[in-house]
Amino acid sequence: MARIALCQVNSGDDPEANLKLVHDGVETAVAGGARIVVFPEATMARFGRPLAPVAEALDGPWATAVAATAAEHDVVVVAGMFTPAGDGRVRNTLLITGGGHHRGYDKIHLYDAFGFAESDTVAPGTTPVTFEHDGIVFGVATCYDVRFPELFRALADDGADVVLLPTSWGAGEGKRDQWEVLVRARALDSGCWVLGCGQSDPAATGVSANPKAPTGIGYSTVADGFGRVVAQAGAAPEVLLVDVDPAVSAQARTATGALANRRL
Repeated sequence: MARIALCQVNSGDDPEANLKLVHDGVETAVAGGARIVVFPEATMARFGRPLAPVAEALDGPWATAVAATAAEHDVVVVAGMFTPAGDGRVRNTLLITGGGHHRGYDKIHLYDAFGFAESDTVAPGTTPVTFEHDGIVFGVATCYDVRFPELFRALADDGADVVLLPTSWGAGEGKRDQWEVLVRARALDSGCWVLGCGQSDPAATGVSANPKAPTGIGYSTVADGFGRVVAQAGAAPEVLLVDVDPAVSAQARTATGALANRRL
């Protein structure tokens, strides 16, 4: 069993100011007993601003500061940041730090959809990532990745019972419905717990945001391997705590046969 905190926040334009969101979120999560603390995609700096000027390597000051917070509280922190890609673009990276880990996952599927072209400024990753903590294997995925079941099945094949899914979901008609359906569907596809941690809705807290950029809708959602919604946040900033039992993943895979009965 693992207690995981989803810290649904509104990140702003300034990476330094967003470090305070991380520090405060970790303190709240640890007070609630969390061992893993998850923040949204683009926690370092929100979409809708130039990303190349803020991108840093995983050994740069921003990731190092997050690592120090994780070490101070003896937790694993997963948070969205941007790293240089080397071609003038950046990579949309999930930082995984604490508990002996300090590594990144580069978002594989880029959000070239609904009139937004993430690939103009972001280079894609290529490699799925898992890590182990407290005897549980975790996979990671980012936002638009949730539309691609193959990734979640690959993470399950690599031993993951839980997938952490930071996101900065784009607003629009039907988008919340799609978000909830996709989180539940990927849980059913893979038999994994899927924990989607989103940026909160700027409108819910009166924060101004670029209306053309995917800056969040809130509604962080947790589904187990049977596709059941176990916990969900509202639209505003919130720390959502959930206890995850990896045995449920094994039960779901046995019951549905969704992995064992594959033919393609």
